[in-house]
Amino acid sequence: MNNESTYNLLNTINYPQDLRRLSVEQLPEVCDELRQDIIKELSCNPGHFAASLGVVELTVALHYVYNTPYDRIVWDVGHQAYGHKILTGRREAFSTNRKLGGIRPFPSPAESDYDTFTCGHASNAISAALGMAVAAEMKNEHDRHVVAVIGDGSMSGGLAFEGLNNASATPNNLLIILNDNDMSIDRSVGGMKQYLFNLTTSNRYNQLRFKISRILFKMGLLNEERRKALIRFGNSLKSIAAQQQNIFEGMNIRYFGPIDGHNVMNIARVLRDLKDMKGPKILHLHTIKGKGFEPAEKHATLWHAPGKFDPNTGKRFVVNTDGLPPLFQDVFGHTLVELAEKNERIVGVTPAMPTGCSMNMLMDRMPDRAFDVGIAEGHAVTFSGGMAKDGLLPFCNIYSSFMQRAYDNLIHDVAIQRLPVVFCLDRAGLVGEDGPTHHGVFDMAYLRSVPNLTIASPMDEHELRRLMYTAQLPDKGPFVIRYPRGRGSRTDWECPLTEIEVGTGRKIKEGADLAVITIGPIGKVAAQAIARAEKDKEMSIAHYDLRFIKPLDEALLHEIGRTFTNVITIEDGVIKGGMGSAVLEFMADHEYHPHIRRIGIPDQFIEHGTVAQLFELCGMDEEGIYKEICN
Repeated sequence: MNNESTYNLLNTINYPQDLRRLSVEQLPEVCDELRQDIIKELSCNPGHFAASLGVVELTVALHYVYNTPYDRIVWDVGHQAYGHKILTGRREAFSTNRKLGGIRPFPSPAESDYDTFTCGHASNAISAALGMAVAAEMKNEHDRHVVAVIGDGSMSGGLAFEGLNNASATPNNLLIILNDNDMSIDRSVGGMKQYLFNLTTSNRYNQLRFKISRILFKMGLLNEERRKALIRFGNSLKSIAAQQQNIFEGMNIRYFGPIDGHNVMNIARVLRDLKDMKGPKILHLHTIKGKGFEPAEKHATLWHAPGKFDPNTGKRFVVNTDGLPPLFQDVFGHTLVELAEKNERIVGVTPAMPTGCSMNMLMDRMPDRAFDVGIAEGHAVTFSGGMAKDGLLPFCNIYSSFMQRAYDNLIHDVAIQRLPVVFCLDRAGLVGEDGPTHHGVFDMAYLRSVPNLTIASPMDEHELRRLMYTAQLPDKGPFVIRYPRGRGSRTDWECPLTEIEVGTGRKIKEGADLAVITIGPIGKVAAQAIARAEKDKEMSIAHYDLRFIKPLDEALLHEIGRTFTNVITIEDGVIKGGMGSAVLEFMADHEYHPHIRRIGIPDQFIEHGTVAQLFELCGMDEEGIYKEICN
């Protein structure tokens, strides 16, 4: 491991202009120091680890060749952008990464001019970068270059292909860099293939090619259609030499590669040669996720976000969880296996998050009944709908914030037909350090207006299991179950699987002065605040667990409307349009007039921090609820 004093070159780099003062021969040393700095920082301040190590050489080469921030680099998902942050004025602040008030977990234009676009979700880089490239042309900024960096995993997203399709038909000079770190892809590198690649990325060749094309255009011998045909012919020639086809050939997008993504000097040469080439183009790099840290190279999934570790030995500091309640996701995973063993119609679907949502438990036990469809949330929903239409019962597990990307699919392909798909929305509510792109706070508001849906949120692990059991019973239609990231509250999480009547809440405790209505696990926090308020203020407080936001428990709400003049609603979602809004609507529709106060996510995007810090910030922690009750 390097010590701070041995970062001879990195210590001289505050911004990319400092990097560009170095010789190209010094870049490998910069890469080594940058990689060691990332390892050192993340060993004690956890974050997304392996992805950033895999693009160190690409990051250095991009900022060396391009005039950033005037030239635009658009990252697709910010997992790999830590090196980018360190090289763009944030090295000293990097120890605050993902901490409350510190630098953001993903690139954000609000933080730095070098961060060109929001990139917490996958597959948007090509579309955003194409928009920037077209804007540059329309503003006569012909010296501005735009680069999109996208991983092979993100290429499975439909938005990436929509962007590619548009890039092939819209005049632009966009460069798309495909960062391919899938080690199962092992393409041969023949002599003719390398020759053609070197030829077509040669600066002299491209200058000559451009001059000839201009002459032919002026002479009327070449038009846009013929130019595109020549590009297709060139791509075909390279494909014959390489003995393989690629999807970009027929799209009028010039393809270069694949090349070694860890040879920084060669990457810089290629980028320089491609820099002023006209028209859209793709550079394909092969990289190793976790490059330079052996444990991460061997187990990239485990080291995606490994927590704290020893940077010298690679030993991960795993917290002892003996005696703690389980993760909600693990309760989901175990219960799904238990249900699938008894109901042969059940199948599992996840868009690229089998470990993150514990769908891997079903994959291990019944691999033919679990499907990882890649980063393709819309497809996951419609795929589930198709299986449901022909007799299967899919449990489709999608993170709450990612479900936003499949909204139309849910309405058009599932809800209208009332198909029996069970949507398990993991990471519902505030998720913590990943910040506003990942907080699952909108689902109740955007789903409760959709007809035919049942939407529930369990207070604890027993409720989750029973809701999952209920959802797979006959004639339940599309059923949404939302639950948070992290641990539940019960060590005795296993319980008999019994049906919960759809649309029924429950009264947790009696009271006379005030009614508190909660939904989901935040009800546990509210119960603690209620107990405190009753002790300190001698209040009598009723507590209701609404359980279902659609359909509402109308009998329970009628009881509250007739009995109480003061009501507080508490939810771990946005208060605009959420559960509190549903209660207000019900009271207005039935001419009840209690004074209702709502606790939840305010009408703003919540930044990053620990879940506890963010709950306090939103007044949703025990102290905040206690103060509102006593107010």
